[in-house]
Amino acid sequence: MGGQIGSATVVAGRSTKEAIRDAALQLFASKGFDHSSLREVADAVGITKASLYYHYASKVDLLVAIIEPMFDEVRDQVERLDDLPATPENVRAVIRERLHSTLANRQVGALCMRDTVAIVNALGNRYPDMIELHHRMCRWMAGPGADDDTLLRAAAAMQVLSTAMMSQEIVPDTDVDHVETTLLNAALGVLYPPR
Repeated sequence: MGGQIGSATVVAGRSTKEAIRDAALQLFASKGFDHSSLREVADAVGITKASLYYHYASKVDLLVAIIEPMFDEVRDQVERLDDLPATPENVRAVIRERLHSTLANRQVGALCMRDTVAIVNALGNRYPDMIELHHRMCRWMAGPGADDDTLLRAAAAMQVLSTAMMSQEIVPDTDVDHVETTLLNAALGVLYPPR
């Protein structure tokens, strides 16, 4: 994992809770959720396992703390779509925003892609809400009164966006701005194919 996160890091501006979350993300991303232990997380932060339990009651609670902020961003973005017409300019801006957010959270996204079962189990009854948000975004991108072909292209464009989650593994030496531009153009090409 590349070194321990010691208490000096906590003193340098991060809370213990943030340090635990960051260490868990590093560990879960490198070893997988099921193959990581809370003891390893505590050791990486330089605290006792009992101290870790003060902040997070379980490994699942810690996983939710890692992934929920990314899902909250998606929820906030989708909620704002209700008042935004689905013009090509607005669709482009929304896709760019979604890509920018996903690329900023690539490590969390990669964890979600690798440990899908653990994520679904951790989210429990919130998972159907995430699926509904995805469908709402697709329907908005397709536009009002969209036919089946347009709805399918919108769903396919969303799949293009999901590539951002694994982009660091696919093209590790590629600049993030280049990844964003390439995936933006690919998603728009799927949604608005040349006639």
